Formats: sequence, C-alpha cells, structure tokens
Amino acid sequence: FAASCGLTPRQTAGPFYPGESQFTADNDLTRIPGHTLRAEGQVVYIKGQVLDQNCRAVANANVEIWQACASGKYNNSKDPNTAPLDPHFKYWGETFTDQKGEYVFKTIIPGSYPADTDWVRPPHIHFRISALGHRELITQMYFKGDALNDKDAILLDIPAGERDSVIVDFQSSSADLEPGSLTGNFNITLR
Repeated sequence: FAASCGLTPRQTAGPFYPGESQFTADNDLTRIPGHTLRAEGQVVYIKGQVLDQNCRAVANANVEIWQACASGKYNNSKDPNTAPLDPHFKYWGETFTDQKGEYVFKTIIPGSYPADTDWVRPPHIHFRISALGHRELITQMYFKGDALNDKDAILLDIPAGERDSVIVDFQSSSADLEPGSLTGNFNITLR
C-alpha cells in the first residue's frame, strides 16, 4: 500500500491576489531590479517540497506567493489599510519545483493588519500551487509563535489537528544565506 501524506488545508485566496499576469519567475521578493536598497523587515527563506497524496515529489509544480510588506500593506488598490507601501519590496513571486519537488523563496515576514474592526490578521503568506494532473491548491502559511495565530478566524477554521501543517517554525539560517536571516520549511501536499 502506498504511504499516505496528509493534504495541505485549503484556505481563501483573500481579496488581494495580484492576478496571474502580474507574476514573473522570481523567487526573491527582497530586491527589485534597479533598486539599490532591499525591502524593509526580517529576511526569511521559505524552503519546502511539493508532494502528492502518496508522498511522491511533484516536479515542475508552479508555486506562487503573495503577501503584505513589513507594514502590513498589500500592493493592491483594494487594500484599505493606510500603512505605507515599501517601494523596495516585490509583494509577489513565483517559482517552479525541481525534480525533487523542492522550491525556495526569499522574502520578509509580513506585517499584521486589520481585517475588521475587532480582528487583526497575523503575519501570513498566501500560496497558490498548480501542477499538471493535480488539483490546484490555495493556502496560507503562518509563523510559529505569533500571538495573533490563536485569534485568527481563517487559521482557526482549519481543524485543530491540521493547523500545524501551515504554521512554520523559523530558525537562524545557515552561514551560506544572508546574515541575520531565518529559514523555515513549508512542505505542501496536493491532491
């Protein structure tokens, strides 16, 4: 019998998806070509593997991410947040998995932001994963230890036993990556 991998929980894309035409193959959101400064905020590397429900690597899967900058503002005209945009942050990027199903992004920890009068969203990054022969998945990744995680209606909508699969523990990066950066592992399982 094939091994069974737990499917990554589906979550909302939210109102700030930039649209497919906005994405270009770029997995470093901390620098914009032609800018000398890098994005504000704590630099993080998100590494992971895309698997199918039988725990097999999914090669050449398209992985898109989009997020707010360090102030909690999305680069989207629909975002009512009055926080400032970061002119040196890319806000979204995409990459493809290698033959082992592995991907990596370099970005920053996004800021929290008000979603309603009595609700503040915790820092999170939106993911959209698509691969030939698999169902498209939209989910969100959260940062372990953030106090707002315990109050977030979207995260709490995931059954308790599955929540840890979208909450990532970030640790100091290895010496070959940007000094002072953090690295977390976010594996994703598609149907």
